[in-house]
Amino acid sequence: MTTGFSSGSSRFADYFVICGLDTESGLEPDELSALCQYIEDTKFRDGARGKLARSNEGENFEQSPLRRTFKSKVLAHYPDNVEWNPFDQDAVGMLCMPKGLSFRTQVDSREPQFHSFIITREDGSRTYGFALTFFEEVTSKQICSAMQTLYHMHNAEQYDILHTPTTPHGPEDQRPPPPRPVLHAAPAISRLQRFNSYDISRDTLYVSKCICLITPMAFAQACRKVLEQLHQAVTSPQPPPLPLESYIYNILYEVPLPPSGRSLKFSGVYGPVVCQRPSTSELPLFDFAISEMFNLLGVENVLQLFTCALLELQILLYSQHYQRLMTVAESITALMFPFQWQHVYVPILPASLLHFLDAPVPYLMGLHSNGQDDRTKLELPQEANLCFVDIDNHFIELPEELPQFPNKLEFIQEISEVLMSFGVSPEGNIHSSESQGRSRFRSVDMVSDKRNGNLGSPLTSYLLRENETIARLQALVKRTGVSLEKLEVRDDASCNKDVRAQCDEEELKMHQLNIQVREVFANRFTQMFADYEVFVIQPSHDKESWFTNRDQMQNFDKASFLSDQPEPYLPFLSRFLETQMFASFIDSKILCHDDEEKEHTLRVFDARVDKIRMLNVRTPTLRTSMYQKCTNIEEAEKAIEMRVAKIDHTALHPHLLDMKIGQGRYEQGFFPRLQSDVLSTGPTSNNRWAKRSAPAQWRRRDRQKQHAEHLYLDNDQREKYIQEARNLGTTIRQPKLSNLSPSVIAQTNWKFVEGLLKECRNKTKRMLVEKMGREAVELGHGEVSITGVEENTLIASLCDLLERIWSHGLQVKQGKSALWSHLLHYQDSKEKNATPGGLGPPGFIHDTERRKSDGGGSAMPPLRISLIQDMRHIQNIGEIKTDVGKARAWVRLSMEKKLLSRHLKQLLSDHELTKKLYKRYAFLRCDDEKEQFLYHLLSFNAVDYFCFTNVFTTIMIPYHVVIVPSKKLGGSMFTANPWVCVSGELSETGVLQVPRNTLEITFECQNLGKLTTVQMGHDNSGLYAKWLVECVVVRNEITGHTYKFPCGRWLGKGVDDGSLERILVGELMTPTTENDERMCRTPPMQQSPGMMRRFVTISPSSKPKLNTGQIQEGVGEAINGIVKHFHKPEKERGSLTLLLCGEYGLVWALEQVFQHGFKSPRLFKNVFIWDFLEKAQVYFESAEQREATPDENWQTRVRHFCRFMRAINSTSRNIGKDGKFQMLVCLGARDHLLHHWIALLADCPITSQMYEDSALIKDRSLVNSLIRVLQTLQEFNITLEASLVKGVGI
Repeated sequence: MTTGFSSGSSRFADYFVICGLDTESGLEPDELSALCQYIEDTKFRDGARGKLARSNEGENFEQSPLRRTFKSKVLAHYPDNVEWNPFDQDAVGMLCMPKGLSFRTQVDSREPQFHSFIITREDGSRTYGFALTFFEEVTSKQICSAMQTLYHMHNAEQYDILHTPTTPHGPEDQRPPPPRPVLHAAPAISRLQRFNSYDISRDTLYVSKCICLITPMAFAQACRKVLEQLHQAVTSPQPPPLPLESYIYNILYEVPLPPSGRSLKFSGVYGPVVCQRPSTSELPLFDFAISEMFNLLGVENVLQLFTCALLELQILLYSQHYQRLMTVAESITALMFPFQWQHVYVPILPASLLHFLDAPVPYLMGLHSNGQDDRTKLELPQEANLCFVDIDNHFIELPEELPQFPNKLEFIQEISEVLMSFGVSPEGNIHSSESQGRSRFRSVDMVSDKRNGNLGSPLTSYLLRENETIARLQALVKRTGVSLEKLEVRDDASCNKDVRAQCDEEELKMHQLNIQVREVFANRFTQMFADYEVFVIQPSHDKESWFTNRDQMQNFDKASFLSDQPEPYLPFLSRFLETQMFASFIDSKILCHDDEEKEHTLRVFDARVDKIRMLNVRTPTLRTSMYQKCTNIEEAEKAIEMRVAKIDHTALHPHLLDMKIGQGRYEQGFFPRLQSDVLSTGPTSNNRWAKRSAPAQWRRRDRQKQHAEHLYLDNDQREKYIQEARNLGTTIRQPKLSNLSPSVIAQTNWKFVEGLLKECRNKTKRMLVEKMGREAVELGHGEVSITGVEENTLIASLCDLLERIWSHGLQVKQGKSALWSHLLHYQDSKEKNATPGGLGPPGFIHDTERRKSDGGGSAMPPLRISLIQDMRHIQNIGEIKTDVGKARAWVRLSMEKKLLSRHLKQLLSDHELTKKLYKRYAFLRCDDEKEQFLYHLLSFNAVDYFCFTNVFTTIMIPYHVVIVPSKKLGGSMFTANPWVCVSGELSETGVLQVPRNTLEITFECQNLGKLTTVQMGHDNSGLYAKWLVECVVVRNEITGHTYKFPCGRWLGKGVDDGSLERILVGELMTPTTENDERMCRTPPMQQSPGMMRRFVTISPSSKPKLNTGQIQEGVGEAINGIVKHFHKPEKERGSLTLLLCGEYGLVWALEQVFQHGFKSPRLFKNVFIWDFLEKAQVYFESAEQREATPDENWQTRVRHFCRFMRAINSTSRNIGKDGKFQMLVCLGARDHLLHHWIALLADCPITSQMYEDSALIKDRSLVNSLIRVLQTLQEFNITLEASLVKGVGI
C-alpha cells in the first residue's frame, strides 16, 4: 500500500546537507585544529614533558600542505529550517567533516567513507546525522596555484631546517654536530621528495566533499544506502533516471517515518530501501551493526567496557575511523537497556574540542586518531578512572579496582554462542573493517592477541562448518570453565527459506544478530533486578515537593536490596546502585504510577520483569546466583522477520519536479549545487499533505514522542526533568559545537566547578548519613545500616571525585593520578626547603600541632600530624604499585586518621605550587568553592572509619606497646621479665618480651586489624616477682589508633588471685582536645550499659556491693549487648570479646551473681569464686561415683561441668583464679551450657555452706529468671577469640 502521512507520523529526514570547499573564500587554515596541533607540538618542546621530548626524527617538521587541515563550510542545506528541529550550522559543519577539508592527489587512495554522528540538545533529545565523504577534482585554478605556492614555501622551510644543525633538545640529543652540513644533503633531498608531493603541472588535486542526511531517528542502514546511491548517480557514466533533486525531494518530503511496529519501503536512485521500526513492546530502535563492535574488540573487552559504562567511569574511544567510534558508542549505550547514559556523550569529538577531555565528569567520547601516534603519545588530563579503548588495535586499558560483572563467565559463554551461530568470532577479528562490510559475517579471521588475556588460537579463516565452530567454543569453554551446551549453527541456505526477505540477506542477518545479542544483555538486567519494585521508596510528599527535595531523598532501599543479593554480585551492584543512571531509572519509576504514564523503556522492562515473576512463582523474592539464560530471543527475532517479509507501507516514488528547462543537469564526477527553489519547501497543494501545515508545536510534540520512544524521555516530566538536570549541574550532555570563544570555555568550566561542589556535598552527606546509621534513621534520613561492601563503594566513589577535582584544569601531570602527582610535587618542594639541621623530619607540624590522646597521655607521646609522613607510609607499602592505588590508599589513611580535610588544606596552602600546576579556571583555584569543599570534607571527622585498616590487611604495620605500672606501689623493685601478646580481629603477634627497665617496645608485624585483647604476664623470676599493672597501651604507628587495655590487678604468686598472666580486653581511645578530656568509646559497637555506670564507682581495691535488682539488670544488659551484636549484619559487628570479658560484659555480670552473699570465712584471706567452683566439682565427682541422683540429664550436665573444670585447671598457663573463671564463662557461653551450670550450682549443697541465706544464688525465683535470660544465648553461634581459650583443649 502506498502511504501518505498520518497525523502521528513525521518525515524520515529533516535536512539534506552538502559540505565542502568554498571556492569563493579560498583556502582557510582550520585555526582550531591547527592550534591543537601546535599545542601538541609545543607540549613536546616544553620542559614539563622533558622525558618525552622527541628528537628530530621528522615528526616535528611542520606538516606538508596536503596533510594540513583547512576549513570546510556547509555549502548548502535543504530546506532552510524546520521549526521542530532548528538547523545548527556549526554543529553539523563540525561533525560532517570533523577534521576539516582534506586534499589528495591522484596517487593517494580516495575511497568514499561513510560515518554517522549525533547532536545532543540541552534537554537530552538527539538528532542523528549520516554523512558520506568522497573526493572531487579541484577545478578552481586559484585553489591549485594556492596549493602550489604553499608547497614552495614549505619546501624552502624544510630545506632550511635540514641544513641548520639542530639545537640539542635533551641529553639524548647532545651528540657532537656533524663536521659539515654537506653530509646532510643526501637524506635531505630524499626527505624533500617525500614532502614535495604536489606539482601543478604534473598532479591532479582532489578535495573532500560530504553529503549528509539529518534525521530524527537513527535508520543507519537505510541512510547509508540512500547516500551511496546518490553518490553513485554522480560518478557513474550514465546519468540517473531522474534529476538528483527528485530523489532528494522525495526523501525530504514524501518519505514518512515508519509507524512503530511497521516496515516501510521507499525508492533510492537505483534500488528499493527498506527500514523497519520496533513496536512499543520491543526493545527500542537500534540500527548499527553490533557484530562490528564484537569483531573489533572481542567479547571479553566488550564486557569490560560495558562494566565501565554502567559504573559511569570516563570512557575514551580511540580510532582512525569515525564510524567505528560511533558504532562502539551507540552499541554500548544500546546494550544498557533499560538504563541510559546520563552524562557527556560525544561519540565523535571534533579536533577543536579537545580541551573537553579535561571535563571532570563522567563522559563517553570518541577521539579520532591519525594512525601515526601510539597510545603513549596521547597525553590525557585525567586517567585515574579512565577506560581507554583503542578500537583499531583490539586493546582496552581499564581503571584500577574494576569489579567483575555478575556471572561474567556464563554471560560471556551465552554471548559467544549467539555470535558463533552467526560466524562471528568471540575473540574478535581486527581485520573485519568497514571496507569488507558486505562479507563480514561469512569469513572470520582469528586474531591472536595475548595482550588482553583474549585467547588467541591460530585457526585459519573458515566458512561456517559446524565442527570448527564447536572446537572454538570448546577452547573458550576451557578458559571459562563453563559447561558446553548443544550449539546450533545457522545454515545460511536453510535459515530463511520461509522468509521471503524484502531487504537484502546481509541486512536481515545484521538485524537478527543485533536483536539476539541485545536480548541476552537485556535479560541479565531483568534477572538481576527482577524484584526491584519492592525496594523503590515511594515519596510521602506530593510530586512538587518531591522534586524540590530530590537531592535529599532516598528513592531506593539499597541496603535491603543488597542484603538479598548473592555475595559475588555485591562489588559490582553496590557501585552500580550509586550511579546517576540508576537514580534516574528509579526516579522515572516513581513518577509514573500507571502504565499509561510510563516511558517506553520502563514499560518494556516492567513487562519483562512481570513475565519472569510469573515463571518464578515458587520463590518470588529469593535471589540465587543461578544463571538463567535468555528465553525470548525467538519471538523478538520473529517480529523482525515478519516485518521484513511483508512490507507494511510503501512511500511515494520519486517523480519529476516542476523545474525550469536546463535545471538538474550536472557534470559527471561532481556533486552539483542543487536547485534550492525546488527543495526549500515541501508539497502544499495536494490535499493529502494539508496536514503538514499543522501547527509546529503539534509536530514538535510528535517528534518528542519519537524521542520518548527512542531516547526514553517522557514528555510530561520533560520540562521538570530539564529543570532538575539544570539544578543538578548536569546540563552538559554535549559541548556547545560552536566556534569557541574564551568566554564559552570559561562558562563551561564554571558549570563544572559548580557541579563538582554539589557532587561533593551530596557524597559527604550520603556517607555521613550511612555511617551514623541508627541515629540518622530516627532523624528520617533513610537507610538503616551500611555494609562493609557499601562503605567501600562510597569511599571508592569519594576517591574518584577527588581525582576528578584534582585533574580539572591541570597543566602539568606525572603519572595517571592527578592527586598523587600534586602530592609528589608538594613532597619535593618541602623536602628541598627542609633545613638540614631541622627539627625532626621535614614537613612535620611541630609540637603545638600534636594530637592529645587521653588516658595514656603520659604513657605515650602523641603521634605528630604530618602530611609528608603519611605519604611516606604509603610509599613504603610494597603491595601498592600504581599512582592511582597510592592516592586511594593515602585518602583512606587520611580518612581513618580524621585528617583528610586538614591534609588537603595544607596541600592547597602552597599557592605557588597550585598556580604552577593548574590553569586559572581550575576548581582548585576557585577560592570560595575550594573552602566549601574542604568544609564538607571536615564533616567526616564526626565518624570513625577503618577504611585503611580493613582494606590493606596484609601490609606490615609498626605497633608501639607501653605497660603502665601502678604509681601507688612502686614497680621499681620488680625483678621478673614481662611479656605481652597482642591480638586483633585479623591475627595475633605471639609472645613478645618487654625490656623491664623501659616497659615499652615497638615491633612490626602484619596488620592485626582492630585490636581486641592483650595477654600479658611475667616469668616469676628474681627476688620480687610481684607487679601491679594499671593498663597496657598499644598504638598503630601508621593510623595513630591507640587502644587502652585496663588491668588494675596484681601479677604474682601469693598476691591477688595468684595469677602470673592476664587477658586484658581493650577499647579504642579517641584523640581529644585539651578541654575535652572525656573517655569516649568510639566504635559504636554497643550502647554503653547506661544504668550500670551509675551504680558502680570503679576503683581497683574496693569491690562494689550491688543489690539483686542491680545485678539482674547487669546480667540483662550484658546478654542484651550480645543479642544485638548478632542481629547486626556481619560486616558491622563490633568486638564480641569486649561484650564477654570487657567492662560490664557477661563475665563481670556473672561475677556479681556469684559474689552476692558470698561468705568470707577468715580475715585477711580472700576467697575466690573459683574456690567455690572447685569444691562444687569435688562434690559432683564424688556424687557421681555414689550415683546419688539417677537423673540422666543431671549426670550429663555434671559430666560437662567437671570436664571443663578439669581442663581449665590442668592448663599449662599461669592464669589466676579470676582468669580461670573468665575462661569457664566464655567456654560455657560458646557451648550453650551456662544455664545448665547455674541450675546445677543452685541445687548443690556446697552452695548452702558457702553463701548467706540472702544470696541471689539461693533465691529460687531469681535463679529461674537468670536461667531464662541465659537461655537466649542458645540461638547464637558464639566463636571465641583464640587468646581467650589458649591452652584449653576443649
